[in-house]
Amino acid sequence: MAEPYSIDILLVEDDPGDVELTKEGLQAAKMLVNLHVVGDGEKAMKFLRKEAPYPEAVRPDIILLDLNMPRKSGLETLQEIKADPSLRSIPVVVLTTSEAESDVVKCYDLGANCYIAKPISFEDFTRVVAMIEEFWFTIVKMPSKKK
Repeated sequence: MAEPYSIDILLVEDDPGDVELTKEGLQAAKMLVNLHVVGDGEKAMKFLRKEAPYPEAVRPDIILLDLNMPRKSGLETLQEIKADPSLRSIPVVVLTTSEAESDVVKCYDLGANCYIAKPISFEDFTRVVAMIEEFWFTIVKMPSKKK
Protein backbone atom coordinates (compact mmCIF):
# COMPACT_ATOMS: atom_id res chain seq x y z
CA MET A 1 0.00 0.00 0.00
CA ALA A 2 1.34 3.42 -0.93
CA GLU A 3 2.54 5.72 1.80
CA PRO A 4 0.25 8.76 2.17
CA TYR A 5 1.92 11.90 0.95
CA SER A 6 1.78 15.30 2.53
CA ILE A 7 -0.13 18.19 1.01
CA ASP A 8 0.14 21.84 1.92
CA ILE A 9 -2.99 23.97 1.90
CA LEU A 10 -2.99 27.72 2.43
CA LEU A 11 -6.29 28.84 3.93
CA VAL A 12 -6.86 32.59 3.59
CA GLU A 13 -9.72 33.19 6.01
CA ASP A 14 -10.44 35.82 8.65
CA ASP A 15 -13.34 34.04 10.40
CA PRO A 16 -12.04 31.79 13.23
CA GLY A 17 -15.21 29.68 13.05
CA ASP A 18 -14.68 28.92 9.37
CA VAL A 19 -11.02 28.10 10.06
CA GLU A 20 -12.17 25.52 12.64
CA LEU A 21 -14.78 24.09 10.26
CA THR A 22 -12.13 23.74 7.56
CA LYS A 23 -9.83 21.92 9.99
CA GLU A 24 -12.71 19.57 10.88
CA GLY A 25 -13.40 18.88 7.21
CA LEU A 26 -9.75 18.03 6.56
CA GLN A 27 -9.40 15.69 9.54
CA ALA A 28 -10.92 12.82 7.57
CA ALA A 29 -8.40 13.34 4.78
CA LYS A 30 -6.75 10.29 3.26
CA MET A 31 -3.52 12.28 3.05
CA LEU A 32 -1.39 14.12 5.54
CA VAL A 33 -2.56 17.73 5.38
CA ASN A 34 -0.46 20.66 6.51
CA LEU A 35 -2.91 23.52 6.87
CA HIS A 36 -1.37 26.99 6.90
CA VAL A 37 -3.76 29.78 7.88
CA VAL A 38 -3.50 33.52 7.32
CA GLY A 39 -6.22 36.04 8.12
CA ASP A 40 -6.11 38.41 5.15
CA GLY A 41 -4.84 38.94 1.63
CA GLU A 42 -1.78 40.95 2.65
CA LYS A 43 -0.58 38.12 4.87
CA ALA A 44 -1.36 35.62 2.11
CA MET A 45 0.91 37.44 -0.33
CA LYS A 46 3.70 37.67 2.26
CA PHE A 47 3.32 33.93 2.91
CA LEU A 48 3.39 33.09 -0.81
CA ARG A 49 6.46 35.28 -1.39
CA LYS A 50 8.21 34.04 1.78
CA GLU A 51 8.44 37.58 3.14
CA ALA A 52 8.64 38.36 6.87
CA PRO A 53 7.20 36.94 9.03
CA TYR A 54 7.01 33.86 6.73
CA PRO A 55 10.57 33.26 5.44
CA GLU A 56 10.19 29.49 6.00
CA ALA A 57 6.78 29.22 4.29
CA VAL A 58 6.24 26.34 1.91
CA ARG A 59 4.67 26.68 -1.51
CA PRO A 60 1.10 25.46 -1.05
CA ASP A 61 -0.39 22.80 -3.30
CA ILE A 62 -3.68 24.70 -3.25
CA ILE A 63 -5.10 27.93 -1.84
CA LEU A 64 -8.54 28.14 -0.24
CA LEU A 65 -9.48 31.82 -0.48
CA ASP A 66 -12.29 33.75 1.18
CA LEU A 67 -13.46 36.90 -0.63
CA ASN A 68 -14.59 39.11 2.25
CA MET A 69 -11.50 39.96 4.29
CA PRO A 70 -9.93 43.03 5.85
CA ARG A 71 -6.90 44.86 4.44
CA LYS A 72 -6.82 43.16 1.03
CA SER A 73 -9.93 41.46 -0.32
CA GLY A 74 -10.01 38.00 -1.80
CA LEU A 75 -10.58 39.48 -5.26
CA GLU A 76 -7.48 41.67 -4.95
CA THR A 77 -5.50 38.71 -3.61
CA LEU A 78 -6.68 36.43 -6.42
CA GLN A 79 -5.76 39.06 -9.00
CA GLU A 80 -2.29 39.44 -7.51
CA ILE A 81 -1.68 35.67 -7.35
CA LYS A 82 -2.76 35.06 -10.93
CA ALA A 83 -0.73 38.04 -12.22
CA ASP A 84 2.48 36.67 -10.68
CA PRO A 85 4.22 34.16 -13.02
CA SER A 86 5.80 32.37 -10.05
CA LEU A 87 2.44 31.88 -8.28
CA ARG A 88 -0.21 31.63 -10.99
CA SER A 89 0.05 27.84 -11.35
CA ILE A 90 -1.13 27.30 -7.76
CA PRO A 91 -4.81 26.32 -7.90
CA VAL A 92 -7.06 28.79 -6.10
CA VAL A 93 -10.41 27.61 -4.78
CA VAL A 94 -12.63 30.51 -3.76
CA LEU A 95 -14.58 29.39 -0.68
CA THR A 96 -16.88 32.20 0.36
CA THR A 97 -20.33 33.11 1.65
CA SER A 98 -21.12 35.18 -1.44
CA GLU A 99 -23.45 33.62 -3.96
CA ALA A 100 -23.59 36.81 -6.05
CA GLU A 101 -23.29 36.09 -9.77
CA SER A 102 -21.04 39.16 -10.14
CA ASP A 103 -18.54 37.68 -7.65
CA VAL A 104 -18.59 34.32 -9.43
CA VAL A 105 -17.93 35.98 -12.80
CA LYS A 106 -15.17 38.25 -11.41
CA CYS A 107 -13.39 35.32 -9.76
CA TYR A 108 -13.36 33.20 -12.90
CA ASP A 109 -12.31 36.23 -14.97
CA LEU A 110 -9.36 36.68 -12.59
CA GLY A 111 -8.32 33.04 -12.93
CA ALA A 112 -9.97 31.22 -10.03
CA ASN A 113 -9.86 27.47 -10.54
CA CYS A 114 -13.08 26.87 -8.65
CA TYR A 115 -15.80 28.87 -6.85
CA ILE A 116 -17.72 27.36 -3.94
CA ALA A 117 -20.35 29.08 -1.80
CA LYS A 118 -19.87 28.07 1.84
CA PRO A 119 -22.71 25.92 3.12
CA ILE A 120 -24.41 27.16 6.28
CA SER A 121 -24.62 23.95 8.31
CA PHE A 122 -21.63 22.43 10.09
CA GLU A 123 -22.16 19.03 8.46
CA ASP A 124 -22.44 20.46 4.95
CA PHE A 125 -19.43 22.74 5.40
CA THR A 126 -17.15 19.95 6.64
CA ARG A 127 -18.44 17.65 3.86
CA VAL A 128 -17.63 20.29 1.21
CA VAL A 129 -14.10 20.77 2.56
CA ALA A 130 -13.54 17.01 2.51
CA MET A 131 -14.84 16.89 -1.08
CA ILE A 132 -12.43 19.69 -2.09
CA GLU A 133 -9.54 17.67 -0.68
CA GLU A 134 -10.78 14.48 -2.39
CA PHE A 135 -11.23 16.16 -5.78
CA TRP A 136 -8.02 18.20 -5.91
CA PHE A 137 -5.69 15.55 -4.50
CA THR A 138 -7.21 12.27 -5.69
CA ILE A 139 -8.86 13.02 -9.02
CA VAL A 140 -7.05 16.05 -10.45
CA LYS A 141 -3.53 15.70 -11.87
CA MET A 142 -1.45 18.40 -10.16
CA PRO A 143 1.93 19.75 -11.29
CA SER A 144 4.98 18.64 -9.34
CA LYS A 145 5.71 20.82 -6.37
CA LYS A 146 8.16 23.63 -7.08
CA LYS A 147 10.63 24.40 -4.33
